Amino acid sequence: MKLVMTTIGLIAGALIGFGAANAASAESIKIGEINHYKRMAAFAEPYKNGIELALEEINGSGGVLGKDLEFIFRDDQGDPGEAIKIAEELMTRDGTVMLAGSILSHVGLALSSLAAEKKYVYLASEPLADALVWESGNAYTFRLRTSTYMQAAMLAGAAAKTGATRWATIAPNYAYGKDAVKAFKEALMAINPNVEFVTEQWPALFKIDAGAEVQAIERAKPDAIFNVTFGGDLAKFVREGNTRGLFEGRAVFSLLSGEPEYLDPLKDEAPEGWVVTGYPWYDFTEGPNKVFVDAYMARWNERPGIGSLVGYMSVQTIAALIEKAGSTDTEALRVAFADLMVSTPVGEIKFRSQDHQATMGAFVGKTALRDGAGVMVDWEYLEGADYLPSDEEVAKRRGGN
Repeated sequence: MKLVMTTIGLIAGALIGFGAANAASAESIKIGEINHYKRMAAFAEPYKNGIELALEEINGSGGVLGKDLEFIFRDDQGDPGEAIKIAEELMTRDGTVMLAGSILSHVGLALSSLAAEKKYVYLASEPLADALVWESGNAYTFRLRTSTYMQAAMLAGAAAKTGATRWATIAPNYAYGKDAVKAFKEALMAINPNVEFVTEQWPALFKIDAGAEVQAIERAKPDAIFNVTFGGDLAKFVREGNTRGLFEGRAVFSLLSGEPEYLDPLKDEAPEGWVVTGYPWYDFTEGPNKVFVDAYMARWNERPGIGSLVGYMSVQTIAALIEKAGSTDTEALRVAFADLMVSTPVGEIKFRSQDHQATMGAFVGKTALRDGAGVMVDWEYLEGADYLPSDEEVAKRRGGN
């Protein structure tokens, strides 16, 4: 009788163990996604939709390492302190294996610092400040989007061809804006040392006094303008500049202003002839870009934005990373990120081992009005790898990080 009971117990134990193993294998791989979903809804919601589309596609094809990939979305209200608090909860309470997200650079820099401190992998999907992977770079932070340095260098090449020598700049007074102006000035002056920056305007983020800024730029009598404002600040700057004739007879080069998230709200007030970086989703006729746009519009019944693309590519990156690592162990993920190759709608990109910057490029073109709305025309896609500094310059900027 004792033997029978022991045998039954062993069988039961084995069944319980088998059930536990099955339950464990069925668990999803959780990613902590932190962003400003309320404060920057116009950008963050398309980004989230891009993530969810990619998750549906990947999980529908068997997931990653035999498990579903799951994102836990949390809203930090655009506050670095709140982002840190949420990140710690995601790491310790929610069982995430890595972090992703952030649009605003100062929030991304805070999360990057935490990643270094806690030795926890962070994919900075969207923040653009150069310091993220250079001066403040660390072993656990990797960036997907084309940085300010890369986009500014793309615009500087076109700006040099205008022959303009007197330049004005306007940018939000925080990490992203400062890095963008610095990068543009360095890139332009390397091509034409005779250029002069006659005024620099630094409005507080989302608190621009557009009338005063336009007046200050006009007083300096520049030949051309480099703009880094975005969102509501961009709309106010464009409208005030149009009213006061600031842009008449002047070349304007503007980061991000061709992105639908920022161009669409301007409607028929959108400027014409600005050279911008953006996302001409409406002009794709074939290839992976067209496939993505069609899939996104079929799923969400709305046009994609650049945020949609970045969200989609974030999931592609994380899936490729985990597959390469063959594990969700933090150190395995960190090591696997070195020279990680990812197939995306814009082509194959690589996360460079020397600075953890991806080689995602950008679309550069001119703004125009089409059917009463702003669009990009005469655009081309520029490869990100062609607009990055040398390994020696990277090592100098990272300072051994």
